[in-house]
Amino acid sequence: MYRRAAQCALRSGATLSASGTAMKRREAGACISRALVMCSRTGLPSSSPSQSRALHSTRELFTVKETPQASEEEVGAFTRLIEAMGFTGPLKYNKWKIKIAALRMYTCCVERINYDDFFEKCSLPDTLNSWFLVAQLHVWMCLVRMRQEGRAGKYMCRYIVHSMWEDVEQRGKIMGINSFALKESMRAMTENFYAAIFGYDEGILSDDRVLAASLWRNLFNQQCEDPQQLELMVAYVRKQLH
Repeated sequence: MYRRAAQCALRSGATLSASGTAMKRREAGACISRALVMCSRTGLPSSSPSQSRALHSTRELFTVKETPQASEEEVGAFTRLIEAMGFTGPLKYNKWKIKIAALRMYTCCVERINYDDFFEKCSLPDTLNSWFLVAQLHVWMCLVRMRQEGRAGKYMCRYIVHSMWEDVEQRGKIMGINSFALKESMRAMTENFYAAIFGYDEGILSDDRVLAASLWRNLFNQQCEDPQQLELMVAYVRKQLH
């Protein structure tokens, strides 16, 4: 999976939370602005430059066909009490089956995605850190969908994220990262993950400018200088979530 894992393993753990300078912020703003007026693609693979895609604006949110929402599940007072204490009450589906489904969904995020293609199209280094940033994006898209399934969906979200952290830890050990460096790396990844979730949620509920800014910060780690790459990923995320 990692073409240069031996050289990059030790440095991949400490690169998640780099902060941009004021100059980088200005360059990013210009990059995002240019990206929003360039030709569009229908997915990650490159397509004809003559194609174009209208910008997604906040006003369009009211006309897009939405996924039917699950009806709000009625729960008793006892269930509300134990969930307020941090426990999970009875669910519509068997909890063990939900955990298995969560593992299968996460497996799709890591086994059915061509990571080499993402590394090439987005000019990302072939490291554990880059793998995590791409996996994180697809896990978030799964969470967006499952949060629409009521209490059972939220329970499943917990185990999708749990599966992700177990996988990250195992991959780090296989790559030979020492325990202290791996622990620090996973701490930084955790902070990055929840910040990214917030940013991606804001981006998908807003227009393309906000989504592009979130992708620049989280997926590209504030290092993208090619507006075509940024525009390509905005189109990819919009298409997958649609």
